[in-house]
Amino acid sequence: MQAKGARLEEREYGKNPLSENELREIIGDGPITDFLNSRNSLYRGKSMKQKPPSKEEAIKLILKEQNLLKRPVIIKGKKKVLGFDEAELRELL
Repeated sequence: MQAKGARLEEREYGKNPLSENELREIIGDGPITDFLNSRNSLYRGKSMKQKPPSKEEAIKLILKEQNLLKRPVIIKGKKKVLGFDEAELRELL
């Protein structure tokens, strides 16, 4: 994306975790299942695919386990791309 001239703000969640307000802003009104990383051990351990958590519960879990949030999170205006989806990223540029 940077090669295409996009200006990116990178953030290491391990060193600089998202606050609750930032997380709520990222999630917005979208379905919480779109934001959960299905490769995360907590996701699998709690069988979140079969029993998705409520938005409030998911936010609390993500605040404790930042890797539960699907990455990368790319936001441009009101458009969000979660995870690596090359077609959506191209469209976003």
